[in-house]
Amino acid sequence: MKALVLCATLGLILAAAAPSLADSPFACNRAALSAQARKRHFDVLSPALRARKKSIRELGDGFAFEFSPESATLQLVSEWVDGERLCCPFFDIDVHFDREGGSLWLRLTGREGVKQFIRADFANWFPG
Repeated sequence: MKALVLCATLGLILAAAAPSLADSPFACNRAALSAQARKRHFDVLSPALRARKKSIRELGDGFAFEFSPESATLQLVSEWVDGERLCCPFFDIDVHFDREGGSLWLRLTGREGVKQFIRADFANWFPG
């Protein structure tokens, strides 16, 4: 009987320690950023990246945005990603450099529905 209680208790402890597997809603949580960070993210970084975007590649579960591989662009992408992962935690975000000095790619992907969210929320990133 004591072993059963110990196993049940251990199971509850492990379940409490496990990270939540619940999916966050498809909504930008702007409150995840301070007012100053929110203004920089949406009013400075996003427009700067849109202006530097060279192309968009559609993926099965999202999109890849191509940029030139300059250090200044990498700094913008890195800062943008740091904010984006907080306000949109449902994204899988990858930053990739092609070899031999090739392009910098920002990939936004995720579970079913994220591609449609990107198309709607990032509408001004796409050609008209």
